[in-house]
Amino acid sequence: MTLKILLVDDEALARMRLKTLLGDCHAPSAQVVAEAANTVRAVEALQHHAIDAVLADIHMPGADGLTLAQALKNRTPPVSVVFVTAYAEHAVQAFELEAVDYLTKPVRLDRLQSALQKIERTMQARQALEPHLMDDFLIIQEHGNVLRVALSEVLYLKAELKYITVRTASHSYLLEGSLGDMEERYGTRFMRIHRNALVARSAVRALKKHHHPEEGEGWAVRLTGIDEALWVSRRQIPNVRMLLSSV
Repeated sequence: MTLKILLVDDEALARMRLKTLLGDCHAPSAQVVAEAANTVRAVEALQHHAIDAVLADIHMPGADGLTLAQALKNRTPPVSVVFVTAYAEHAVQAFELEAVDYLTKPVRLDRLQSALQKIERTMQARQALEPHLMDDFLIIQEHGNVLRVALSEVLYLKAELKYITVRTASHSYLLEGSLGDMEERYGTRFMRIHRNALVARSAVRALKKHHHPEEGEGWAVRLTGIDEALWVSRRQIPNVRMLLSSV
């Protein structure tokens, strides 16, 4: 597992040192996907990135790290918090805010690795307690809001550069991720019709001749709830026909 990390510290050198240490961590490993120098920037980063854990200093200008942890307590999807600070006296308050760990500077590699392992175990425990959140919903961040989109409403997933378009009958959303990961995770619900598209098996209603501006003459599927035609690659046509014949 590779944990997606947000670093929050008003000192750039402290963030740089921690980022270097994280690069030496394994099982689990960690990827710093965003950095922030204060709580306000940290909240903004959380709105634009998928984050597993926040590694935060406590003493910072403006709202401190404890305030940030308080704001994250009931966040959906959940984010683990590890404090990284030069001060030991806030440990009790930190754990009252459900911090996963409390590291004092200068941070040792073995303690950082231990903190990452605690984050991993916390994530696994959440998934075990609430598997329906993983199986029945997609968690999507849109315009600063966190949305839960029911998979039963999703008609197709289409890769667009580094994003996936999530299409329902009434709305389109953008989700960061890999179409391959989605297929592996939700393959019982969705089928691949093209290298860049998965469609809901239950929504496929017809396979029709279609002219594609780049591919030329071929075939496209029609889905219940929308008028859009989705191009089907030649190798996937037999699978679509088999699905329709079994309905």
